[in-house]
Amino acid sequence: MLQRRPRLRLGLLLAGPIGWLVIAYLGSLAILFLNAGWSRDAFTGLVKRDFTLDNFAELVTNPIYRTVMLRTVAMAVAVTVTCGLLAFPIAYYMARVASPRVRGLLVIAVLMPLWSSYLIKAYSWRQILSGDGVLNWALSPLGLHGPGLDVIGLWLVLTYLWLPYMILPVYAGLERIPNSLLEASADLGGRSLFTFRRVVLPLVFPALVAGSIFTFSLTLGDYIAPNLITTTQFIGNVILANFGVPNLPLAATVSLIPLVVVTIYLLIARRLGAFEAL
Repeated sequence: MLQRRPRLRLGLLLAGPIGWLVIAYLGSLAILFLNAGWSRDAFTGLVKRDFTLDNFAELVTNPIYRTVMLRTVAMAVAVTVTCGLLAFPIAYYMARVASPRVRGLLVIAVLMPLWSSYLIKAYSWRQILSGDGVLNWALSPLGLHGPGLDVIGLWLVLTYLWLPYMILPVYAGLERIPNSLLEASADLGGRSLFTFRRVVLPLVFPALVAGSIFTFSLTLGDYIAPNLITTTQFIGNVILANFGVPNLPLAATVSLIPLVVVTIYLLIARRLGAFEAL
């Protein structure tokens, strides 16, 4: 019966995954939007299920939330740019210079941090950046001090955490560049810097944008590392602080900020051809 009905066979095959996507993912987003339109009674603390735009007005008019949003976006941009600057030479060496044996070892080295727990890495960096940590111990003979548990330290931690997500797409993008293009540029008199600027960089740019999708979105929604490394508030910390009894509707409204920002970023990345580089 299924052999004679290919559409029915395809529908049955996709019913489970699509059902899970609709119920678990889209359903949770629908509940998020629904909670954002509710409010909390200031006296009883109970949620009032009457649609209102007060939470959205609070985000727009309250300078605290604007500052937190701009700070979080700035941190996401800083981490993304830093990861791109660090990932490109590593990926270029892996794809264009290293021998096959060394390339395999480097790929394993890049993937190895992803095998360990996020919490272990975050707590390890907390110990490294603390006042009596390894970093200050190593810098003390030089009369220097590490960044400590502050915003700069958080920038270092997030860069370390998400760097592999930038290296791998850039490495894949560089590996797909045919050697014939580089040889043709050299035959036409193009020097190394000119070839890099006019041939390599335009071809690998979609891969850079693809890697930035991971680094930007992961930084934007992270709340564990900011909570461990610094007392400065970011979007994730604000959501966590208002989740549950304090103010669930406001937490749902704040959760829409990274959702909107990432959606805009994905639309821009799509226009730049990043999805073809994934």
